[in-house]
Amino acid sequence: MSSALANGLAGAGGGLIAQILTYPLQTVNTRQQTERVVKKGIDSSHGTSTSANRRPGTLVQILQVIKTEGWGGLYSGLKPSLFGTVASQGVYYYFYQVFKNKAESIAATRKAKGLGDGNVGMMSWLAVAAAAGSLNVLLTNPIWVLVTRMQTHTQAERNIMERKRDALLREASENNWVDSTLQDKLAELELMKPKPYGTFHAASEVHNEAGIRGFWKGLVPTLIMVCNPSIQFMIYETSLRSLREKRATTKRGVKPVTALEVFLLGAVAKLGATVVTYPLLVVKSRLQAKQDIGKNTSLRYSGTLDAIIKMIRYEGLAGFYKGMSTKIVQSVFAASVLFMMKEELVKAFTLLTDKSRRLRLNALK
Repeated sequence: MSSALANGLAGAGGGLIAQILTYPLQTVNTRQQTERVVKKGIDSSHGTSTSANRRPGTLVQILQVIKTEGWGGLYSGLKPSLFGTVASQGVYYYFYQVFKNKAESIAATRKAKGLGDGNVGMMSWLAVAAAAGSLNVLLTNPIWVLVTRMQTHTQAERNIMERKRDALLREASENNWVDSTLQDKLAELELMKPKPYGTFHAASEVHNEAGIRGFWKGLVPTLIMVCNPSIQFMIYETSLRSLREKRATTKRGVKPVTALEVFLLGAVAKLGATVVTYPLLVVKSRLQAKQDIGKNTSLRYSGTLDAIIKMIRYEGLAGFYKGMSTKIVQSVFAASVLFMMKEELVKAFTLLTDKSRRLRLNALK
């Protein structure tokens, strides 16, 4: 088994485990990112003064989802998400290892010519991760559009129901409805409770809204977001190399890097990458989520630049950091598990390959 294939399979397996463990946090975080709440003093539809309601914390939101939607609400879109995770991590790690092998080969060749010390530099790590990330994004973006839709569908439908209820109350007040009429209308509305929908329903909705191009919504910020894993892997590879070099100088080079050390290095790397790139993640989620927000077009986005301008105008810079604390916990833990499991799976694949090779050689003797 080639090192690229082993890393691709290991990355897919590690990503699958990390996704299952952290998915509820991811669901809540996506909903936090896609909430449209104008900043204090601005009413985006009438230009009058208003103030944003204080949103509950992550744990409270998780409990609210369980109460209103059941446990299934926290795992809405899990099936396409797991498929997307396996595809994304497999594609990413396969091409990452291909480009990494090439970069290391170039560095070794340069050293043989008296140029450099044979190590791959920071900019080379960035280029390797960016190239693998770009290929991954282009191939798997449609999956993540569907996942985002499924995670935010119930929230979007509930907002629509709330607007319909407010409209009924206004109409009742303006037309002096009797209480029984109003109660009957509200009861009919209550029966229209939003329900999570399936993958095919989400795909049909996306196609009806924007055609095939709709499956690549948010592509621009997602491609820019390639810098997230690029920064992450730059920090990780540089830290890992420093740790190994330090052990070599202290005569501990024979001791392999432990799973716990890989876990901690992965956490530090992901933390740094998330803090730097989080605003782009919010913009991407906004573009991929359901855009139905009533007659208020001021918070409906036609593209990446339009989303950024309107978020700054109506929500302020704070809008770009909604749910960041949740994302840090989710992504750092997920990345740590992924790195740890990936390294352990690579070791297992390598051992199995070596054992299989030895058995074949013994059979030929």
